Amino acid sequence: MQDTLIIFDCDGVLVDSEPLAALAYGRVYSKHGMELDPQAVLQCVGMKQTDILERIRLTTGHRLEEHQTADLWDEVKALFTESLQPMAGLKPFLERLSNPRCVASSSSLERIHHSLSVTGLARFFGENIFSSSMVARGKPAPDIFLFAADQMSIEPKHCAVVEDSPFGVQGAVAAGMTAIGFIGGGHTYPGHTEKLRVAGARTICADWDEVARELVSLELIAPVSV
Repeated sequence: MQDTLIIFDCDGVLVDSEPLAALAYGRVYSKHGMELDPQAVLQCVGMKQTDILERIRLTTGHRLEEHQTADLWDEVKALFTESLQPMAGLKPFLERLSNPRCVASSSSLERIHHSLSVTGLARFFGENIFSSSMVARGKPAPDIFLFAADQMSIEPKHCAVVEDSPFGVQGAVAAGMTAIGFIGGGHTYPGHTEKLRVAGARTICADWDEVARELVSLELIAPVSV
């Protein structure tokens, strides 16, 4: 039987980064004279930076000039270095997971590697880290998930994706993969579960014990104890 490839989103799944990222965006926009409600950023969870900036422009009218966007990574990196944490309960889950696994994120490769490094998660994934910068279209398009499966030499039908955003769930479903919704991050909000369900999540989990149970129940992984 073909082992299921477990594909993990990074932000809001592996690391509890979304509140910190929203804070960083707010600081940078404020620095350039624009006040930004954190919700304007959090509604873009799952999107790559260029799409986030465009969504903010459309919903608020605020626009960062190209030369100002470099400030975003500087602020995010500083906050992540100081405060970023792995998702609670994740490390024991990964230590016991025997399936092939990889990361498929909308963030840049530099941000993904930094996030995994400062949280001690890099050792679980090695070089199996993929960014939307490697493909033509970001989530909710399926491109990043199909690319990851191809790089891992596993058919999409044998892949399960753990995602916290409706955009990510939509992309996983469009790729022909099983989508597991995750609501264990600090950015979870009322209605989060329903949005993931509407997007096509097969099941919704609030912690990594629950993810393990659901993956076993769906016969996507062998029984694990976390």
